Amino acid sequence: MRPAHIALAALVAAVWGVNFVVIEIGLDHFPPLLFSALRFLVAALPAVFLVGRPTVAWKWILAVGLVLGVAKFGLLFTGMDLGAPAGLSSLILQVQAVFTALFAFVALGERPGRVKIAGMTVALAGIAVAAADEGASGPLAGFVLCVAAAACWGVSNVLTRKASPPDALNFMVWVSTVPVLPLLALSFILEGTERDLAALRGLDWTGVGVIVYVAWVTTVFGFGAWGLLLRRYPASSVAPFSLLVPVFGMSSAALFLNETVSPLRWCAAALLVGGVALTSLTPGGGGRSGGRADGRATAYRAGPDAHRAREAQVPPVVPRPGRPSV
Repeated sequence: MRPAHIALAALVAAVWGVNFVVIEIGLDHFPPLLFSALRFLVAALPAVFLVGRPTVAWKWILAVGLVLGVAKFGLLFTGMDLGAPAGLSSLILQVQAVFTALFAFVALGERPGRVKIAGMTVALAGIAVAAADEGASGPLAGFVLCVAAAACWGVSNVLTRKASPPDALNFMVWVSTVPVLPLLALSFILEGTERDLAALRGLDWTGVGVIVYVAWVTTVFGFGAWGLLLRRYPASSVAPFSLLVPVFGMSSAALFLNETVSPLRWCAAALLVGGVALTSLTPGGGGRSGGRADGRATAYRAGPDAHRAREAQVPPVVPRPGRPSV
């Protein structure tokens, strides 16, 4: 990778890591479900008028929008609102790689190899250590919701793989249009209209800045830059940078929120990051190749030459793209 693109990949990881601190600040201004709805509203507008028409079927946009936008982010924001620390949340979400591998095995028939299974086992051991630490020192309910959010992210990764969007930014912007109304409805029902209206009436520049960051910086810039890198380089070169997300998340939480990291949590971090690395960065076993849709996605992400080669019925040999972690 060129030095400028290495710096860009590291910047995206930093943006996604610091995002957990920004979420923590935002939860002081908004109820979690309303906050999540505003995030997607601002991410979708006005970008939806600039990215062109959807490049995949609406059924995939709706499915990913509900699972990723409503379920994953609703659970994450609620879990953090219940007390899950920002640094720990950035770490726990990385177990989405394990859930993705499990759900891909069930839904797509992709059998993981021995190294990948070993990585999944190590990562789950890290979750167990983190649960023991959080159960002894903090609210376990928030921790459980963050794990559930990671599971929903795994489901959305499999759905995205089936959709095979040729343009990651276009897909993410259109997906962002889906969760707004469901999240607003859930917020009115579960959080109450009075609480929501009070948060909107009390909107200040800090609240505006938080929403702009999680919507435009994290979503539009982050996913757009990540998609650019995946189009220029093999996924095996880009994906390792996602392992920096919990590093930036935990360090920024310690710096800005004065979160302390216990020795047990450091142990959990080492197990989780190591297990996720084995799970994400090693080739799978002898499962199915992923079908025609996967061929379109890998050809596109490998670049225009590979795409033309596929059209000529000479399928290129390219690595399978990884999923970004945020």
